[in-house]
Amino acid sequence: MTRDVSRPASRLSSPTFSPLYRQIKDFLIRSLEQGEWGPGDAIPSEGELAVRFNVSQGTVRKAIDEMAAENMLVRRQGKGTFVATHDDPRSFYRFLRLVPDSGKPTPTVSDPFLCETIAASPEVANALGLRAGERVVHVKRLLRFGDDPVVFDEIYLVADLFDGLSLDRLRGGERSLYSLFESDFGVRMISAEEHLRAVAADAESAGLLGLKPGDPLLLVERTAYTYGNKPVEWRRGLYCTRRHYYRNDLG
Repeated sequence: MTRDVSRPASRLSSPTFSPLYRQIKDFLIRSLEQGEWGPGDAIPSEGELAVRFNVSQGTVRKAIDEMAAENMLVRRQGKGTFVATHDDPRSFYRFLRLVPDSGKPTPTVSDPFLCETIAASPEVANALGLRAGERVVHVKRLLRFGDDPVVFDEIYLVADLFDGLSLDRLRGGERSLYSLFESDFGVRMISAEEHLRAVAADAESAGLLGLKPGDPLLLVERTAYTYGNKPVEWRRGLYCTRRHYYRNDLG
């Protein structure tokens, strides 16, 4: 990037008050969004960033601490601070909270079986901040824990961000969907909001998950956001909890 960093004071001005560390955080997020540092890259040291923005290292540290708490950055002892990436195996269970009753990690396999571009229904459009009828990519997939089908996902993506996504690409490797979205389309899921409720299996979900129609399922509706709190994915996941439970760590 060719930024003029010699006049930080003018860049930190704002028509409304915002703490200085929050302004630094906003600038760092904008740099991530614009690709100055990609997933897995090291960012400059706190000292270098303090010079760049003409602020104290403490102010930079506070901004980075908040970004690390929000899983945008990762601190590595003795190595520096890096842009978080979905390629890191430790990030996998950040968004998937289903755990076997045994508590033992189980290999997961994503089995997509539909990928099509459709017009957004009013419900999907509302979740993604679109107008009804705008294009979205619709994906259906099973998530298996070992040989056991456990999750049936219907996923809706903002089509303009995922041009060229196909069933072949979804099936082409061992990566998680979010890793694929990050590496192939430059879309990184930063945060998500989920709504949970109990539902009864319909004929389609029962057949896919090896259940009887009417059996209980956990419905998890998730809206995932990229930088700037922009919604880019909405999904309805039907979770079979016969041998698994939903885990959420608080605090």
